[in-house]
This record gives sequence, C-alpha cells and structure tokens, in this order.
Amino acid sequence: MTDQTGDRRLGFAPVVGTETRLLILGSLPGDASLKAAQYYAHPRNAFWPLIGGVLGEDLAAQPYEQRLERLKARGVGLWDVIASAERSGSLDAAIRSPEAADLRGLIGSLPRLRAVAFNGKLAAKSGRRIIGDVAGVGLIDLPSSSPAHAIPLTSKANVWNSLTDLVER
Repeated sequence: MTDQTGDRRLGFAPVVGTETRLLILGSLPGDASLKAAQYYAHPRNAFWPLIGGVLGEDLAAQPYEQRLERLKARGVGLWDVIASAERSGSLDAAIRSPEAADLRGLIGSLPRLRAVAFNGKLAAKSGRRIIGDVAGVGLIDLPSSSPAHAIPLTSKANVWNSLTDLVER
C-alpha cells in the first residue's frame, strides 16, 4: 500500500493469535508483498521455505491464508518493526523517515510470548531499539530471508532452525 504521496509505504497488520509464543519481525513489506497484500510475497524470498522448515511443514505449497492459520496454530506471529516509511523500491537501504510499529504494545498483549526473532539486520537494529528489555522474552537475530541477502539457503536455514524449540508441536 502507498499513501497519497506515492512514496510512503504502509505495513500490514500483525498476524498473531492468543497462543503466540514466537513473534517474527521483518522491516517493512517490499513492493511485491505490498502489491499482493501478503507477507513475503516475492517469489525469491525464502521466508516461507525457512519457516516451513522450522515447523516441519511445506508452507510454501499452501494458499496464503492457510499459511497464516498454520503459523498461528503453531504459536508463530508475524509483523514488522516499521509501520510506515518512505521508500523507492524494496531494499531496506532505501527506507527513509520510518515510523516505528507499536511493538511494545503488541508484545504486552501476548501473554505466552517467549521470543522475538528479527528477520534481517535492519529489523534487528530497529526492533531492539524499540523493544528494549522485556522480561522473559528472548531476542534472536536471523539472517534475512530476502534474496538481496546473498548467502546460501542452507546457511540461513541452519540459523532459522534454532527456532524449532519455540514453536508448538
């Protein structure tokens, strides 16, 4: 989505449930995601295969709404650290004038939350600054699932698989 200026990108609503134990935060949806109105819609973004590996489910093969339902059923939530920003294109480096998402408010509404995982460096840097210390909630930095973060998928998966113990069985 963009606002009336055409440059300002607006993020999506959080995807969480009452049983959310793990919250994964990205930076801000890219152009493909905004156009599709779906988290991680770019076909080369590895998010769905990576989180599917964590859950032991082929989420990438499922329809989008079913993917979200499977995440919530397994205690996984999604959101972004930036609620809106000016950006041309999809790269995090192009983000200007970011407005922070209400991460502390969301975290306070999730009584079973055990960890927040940041999908990429900008999400980690901004998210850690916004969140600060939250008692009982671990903070985990993940390599970005973006195709712009050019490390092998197996290397990304090795780190992402550390989330396995945080999801509902």
